Amino acid sequence: MAIVECVPNISEGRRPRIVREIARTVERNKGVRLLDYSSDVDHNRSVFTFAGPPSAVARAALALADAAIARIDMRTHAGAHPRIGAVDVIPFVPISGVSMADCVALAKKVGKALARKHKIPVYLYAKAAARPERVRLPDIRKPQFEGLGELIEGDWKPDYGPAKVHPRAGAIVVGARPPLIAFNINLRSNDLALARRISKEIRESSGGMPAVQAMGVQLGDGRAQVSMNLLDFTVTPLSALWDAVESRARAAGVEVDEGELIGLMPLDAALEVAGSKLRLRGFDRKRIIEAHFLE
Repeated sequence: MAIVECVPNISEGRRPRIVREIARTVERNKGVRLLDYSSDVDHNRSVFTFAGPPSAVARAALALADAAIARIDMRTHAGAHPRIGAVDVIPFVPISGVSMADCVALAKKVGKALARKHKIPVYLYAKAAARPERVRLPDIRKPQFEGLGELIEGDWKPDYGPAKVHPRAGAIVVGARPPLIAFNINLRSNDLALARRISKEIRESSGGMPAVQAMGVQLGDGRAQVSMNLLDFTVTPLSALWDAVESRARAAGVEVDEGELIGLMPLDAALEVAGSKLRLRGFDRKRIIEAHFLE
C-alpha cells in the first residue's frame, strides 16, 4: 500500500482551540490518519503529522492550509521560531510504496493548487527545490514574514503564485524530504549566547555535524534552548547530537535540563539512542518484542 507522511508546520501555538479546529480538518479526510499534533507556546508554532494514500494526504494538506489561512494573521504573529507564513512549511515524506520522486510530484501539485486558490507565493524546497539555493529551508525563510516583501520581486521570487506577499498569510514553503527529527535541548541556564554558540558549532552550515540544523533561542521561562532539526539520523545519530550539545554546555559550566521531541521520530532512531547509551552490541529492532508484530 502506498503511504505518504505529511508534516505541516503552522504559525500558531498559543490558541489551543484554533489548533484543534485545524486538526479536525485533517481528521475529516477519509483514508488519512492524524498521527500527532503538538504546539509550542514560545515558538508560537504547531506541528501536525498525518499519513495515508498520496491523494488523500494531498487533500488533507490542502484542507489544513485552508483552515490555517482563514484563522491566522501574520501581521500580529510573534514567536521565537523563524517563519514566513501562516502555513510555514508543508513537507511530504515517502513511507512505503512511494518514491521520493512521487513525493516531489505531490509537493508540486499541492504547491500549485495553494498558489492558485489563495493567490499566495509558494516556494519549493528540499528534494522538490527548483533552484540549488532553495534546498535548505532556513535559506528560504531567512527574511521572515516581515522582510519578505522587500525581496520577493528579486532573489525571492516564488516558484508558484504572485510575487507579492499575502497580507495575512505571508508565503508557503512546500517540498519533499526524508524523515526528519525535530529535537530541542533546554539548558539549565538563561545564557542565550551559549545556546547560540553551541548551535553554531554543531550545525552543518557552520562546519559542524552533517545533517544538523540548529539555532539558539530564549524560552518564555528564561531558559536558553538549542533548537535543532536532524535531517538524517543515519548520518549523525541522535545520541551523538545529544552528546555534542551536552559536552559543550558542561564545558561552560552549564547542565542540560531536558530534551524535547517535536512531532514523531523513526523507531530506528530511538533504538540507536538506547543501544548507544546502554552500550548494547548488535542492538536493533529484532531485539524488541513489539517490533516482531510491526512487519
